[in-house]
Amino acid sequence: MSRVFTMPVASVYPHYVNKVEKKGRTQAELDEVIEWLTGYDDAQLQARLADGTTFEEFFAGARLNPNSSLITGVVCGVRVEDVEDPLMQKIRYLDKLVDELAKGKPMAKVLRTQ
Repeated sequence: MSRVFTMPVASVYPHYVNKVEKKGRTQAELDEVIEWLTGYDDAQLQARLADGTTFEEFFAGARLNPNSSLITGVVCGVRVEDVEDPLMQKIRYLDKLVDELAKGKPMAKVLRTQ
């Protein structure tokens, strides 16, 4: 099992916030992206961050967006659509969405709306 699976989401979340804010995006936009991917509402997301939920627990309780399969591309040199472990793929989906948000992509493209 990967070490990242047992890491609290809250330990990585501030890095996501810093990454997107450095590029002129907001924490609210980040939360919108996370909520789109996981199906959590704002209160549920904040509760998961506050209670030290691990990535494994975080995604076990999530209702992954049906359009998440449209997330493609490379994160850390690995194509997200080729990641074999289902949990690691979900984590990479999140990383890819954060990257796209930070790169200034329009929210509609980040959220795979048509």
